[in-house]
Amino acid sequence: MSVNIRRLEVAPGTDDYVEQAWGLKEGIRRSEGVLRQRENFFTSAYRRSHVFLYADETNERLIGFAAVRRDGYILFLAVADAYRGQGFGKRLVARVAAEFGRVTCHARTTNQNALGFYRSLGFEVKRRVENYYEDGGDAYYLQLGEDPTIREKLAALLRR
Repeated sequence: MSVNIRRLEVAPGTDDYVEQAWGLKEGIRRSEGVLRQRENFFTSAYRRSHVFLYADETNERLIGFAAVRRDGYILFLAVADAYRGQGFGKRLVARVAAEFGRVTCHARTTNQNALGFYRSLGFEVKRRVENYYEDGGDAYYLQLGEDPTIREKLAALLRR
């Protein structure tokens, strides 16, 4: 089956793809027990964010997205199970870095998959935040390192 990948952006103030993004995020939450938010919180934050997306136009499926505040803080980052391990998450972070320069986020201290992913890209733990999540879970505040080689590696992902 042929795949037609499309790179998209959604500007703040719009809700294009918000329902698909919510569905993707909720599917991950159900399967992995992470990313728990209320739908109205998610939708409101999504509409205020700059959103980078990848979509498979062959089956009109959202592959992944990153919703980002104007200061480069990643509010939500999600990639569909069927597309994981193919570099979409890395390219989403690379797009954020190219657009905003400084990139930060939070990750649950118990989410080893997310922490491993972010560390592999050059993120550093800046601090631990107690009771960050609504359920009382702790988070790490992460920031993409300033080393130019990290930025070069991310930029190279976008040239592929």
